[in-house]
Amino acid sequence: MSLIIFSTERFAEHQTPPGHPEAPERAEVMDTVAAEWRRQGGEVVSPTAATRDQLARVHDAAYLSRVAATAGKAVALDADTYTSPATAEIALLAAGAAVAAVERVMGRSRASALALVRPPGHHAERDRAMGFCLYNNVAVAAAHARALGATRVAIVDYDVHHGNGTQHLFERDAHVLYVSTHQYPYYPGTGAAGEVGERQGAGFTVNLPLEVGAVDEDYRLAFAEVVLPVVRQFRPDLILLSAGFDAHERDPLGGMRLTTPAFAAMTRELVAVAEDCCRGRIAAVTEGGYDLRALGGSLRAVVGALANGRSARPDWPAAGRIAPSRGQASVAAAKKALSPYWRL
Repeated sequence: MSLIIFSTERFAEHQTPPGHPEAPERAEVMDTVAAEWRRQGGEVVSPTAATRDQLARVHDAAYLSRVAATAGKAVALDADTYTSPATAEIALLAAGAAVAAVERVMGRSRASALALVRPPGHHAERDRAMGFCLYNNVAVAAAHARALGATRVAIVDYDVHHGNGTQHLFERDAHVLYVSTHQYPYYPGTGAAGEVGERQGAGFTVNLPLEVGAVDEDYRLAFAEVVLPVVRQFRPDLILLSAGFDAHERDPLGGMRLTTPAFAAMTRELVAVAEDCCRGRIAAVTEGGYDLRALGGSLRAVVGALANGRSARPDWPAAGRIAPSRGQASVAAAKKALSPYWRL
């Protein structure tokens, strides 16, 4: 089978305070999905810890030391990001899973990979934990891909929250394209359409802010009109997916109305681009998603999309009765901001 999954039951050892959305039960859902894949004959591998050198490509040395010093302790790193005694070690495994996924895909032993990890990563800044995130797993993976020889890496993030950390880490880098669809305005407050990158990275940050209440058709429009054309023009050597599921209609944190099949459709669209542009190389790394039922269903949808490649058609759910006005507004704003850089 073309898909490899990286997962470990140890991700449940990262404990958060009672009632915290990023709960250990999320790891149990991931374990179930991994076990199902193994029963189907798929390969599931336990990750090893990311090295300090791998982390230091995107994080400051002083910050790495600060996180390492929390080992064995329960510490509040910010208002909603906590460690437990095992967290420092578990966060290394999360980043290590993303690194391993890239190595398998870049090495062509697998066309696609999925890292089922927690804690998530895309809010983590170069020198700061934030939004449940300690290390920016997908950014560590992108930097590792570059070290392995990838000239261009595209990161697509469909989490309901904007990946501020990922954007800031690469906003001056023309070799890494960051594309995000997200609820806006919303936490963390970044991700306006006019944020397109800086200096030599201008044009390589693509934001599609969507008003609360966006539905499948809004996202389909955003993908068709902006996400897919930009990624195809960029012609990456690897696509990385920040796979967050908190834009699901059941999620308690987001205010979007995506259905489970929409996550399959978005992923299949990216698989098709990967097959056209970079020999199928695509690796997904989990981010948010806090309704356990929606998380499980969405993960299974993504597994199917990654495993079946182009043979799984990117069929979007039938358009509902709600007009895609949010998507139209987002696409118009993005096209205006990006017109100097891309053909849209």
